[in-house]
Amino acid sequence: MRCGDFKESYREDEEIFQSLFVRICLAVLFVLLIITPFVASSYVLYIMNLIGIAIIGAVGLNLLTGFTGQISLGHAAFVGVGGYATAILVTRLDMPFWFAMPIAGFVSAGMGLIIGIPSLRVKGLYLCIATLAAQFILEFVFVHWESMTHGIRGINVPAPRIGDFVFDTEKSYYFITLVLVILTVGFARNLVRTKWGRAFVAIRDRDLAAEIIGINLFRYKLAAFALSSFFAGIAGSLWVGFIKVVTPEHFPFSLSIQYLAMVIVGGLGSVLGSIFGAIFMTLTPELLNIFVSSAKQLFPGLDQFFIPLKEIIFGGMIVTFLVLEPHGLAEIWHRIKNFFLLWPFSN
Repeated sequence: MRCGDFKESYREDEEIFQSLFVRICLAVLFVLLIITPFVASSYVLYIMNLIGIAIIGAVGLNLLTGFTGQISLGHAAFVGVGGYATAILVTRLDMPFWFAMPIAGFVSAGMGLIIGIPSLRVKGLYLCIATLAAQFILEFVFVHWESMTHGIRGINVPAPRIGDFVFDTEKSYYFITLVLVILTVGFARNLVRTKWGRAFVAIRDRDLAAEIIGINLFRYKLAAFALSSFFAGIAGSLWVGFIKVVTPEHFPFSLSIQYLAMVIVGGLGSVLGSIFGAIFMTLTPELLNIFVSSAKQLFPGLDQFFIPLKEIIFGGMIVTFLVLEPHGLAEIWHRIKNFFLLWPFSN
């Protein structure tokens, strides 16, 4: 009896689709994702768009924090740079959304390069403070550079369009989000298998040893910041095109914490973990909202009790999860997969 999935070469071990079963599962998943907008409600598609945007941002942050070991508390600010860059290019220069989006990604990547310069000199908590400063500086710019950002009033952005077709519904926008998620995940999954991905991991595990074996720390750390910020900029651009307005309230410090929670809960150093974390952090508050609404109807006199209860449950779930499963949802997925691969000899 064949038990397990054995590899006979390094190339086989590094393949993305490692077995026929995995290819079939991904093909079924892809078909389901294509069918979903034709059978799901607008609310479900709205949530799926939010998840898709969160996945793109979380994958970017995981490349920086999970693979390279550079902790960032300013990821939401880079998302905001991408959002504002898109809004300004579309409204001031009449640039099509499709050209504004990649440019916004590069603008955000340029900002990431500037913020990443201190990464050669400082790391750990000191780098956290540097990125935290970037968060508050950029928030200040969003609010007070009124001639460009319109301050707290924000900028209204027209929906993306191709010819006469306008992507102004959850259903039509879903396909934009889906394509970008596939491109982002595919790029990140391939990147971690290359020389650049191995250099990122070497720097994360031991930067001094990585430098001794010839890895240019400054170049690779800056590249990680630029890549992470580029994906953040794309997520911000996608967000702006989806809700059609951008204001400073969309990119608070709490959003940076949420992105960090996504990669920690999902699994640091795992592209799949970024997907799991984004789904978990987006769906859990929505499910808690449904729970609180139902509880309010059952106990109408306890409204003041249920409002903070949602935040307590959400925070408690994350803390409990991290204590019981510090390697994230990706590790749970690997254990389940290995159980069936090794069955009936698995414990």
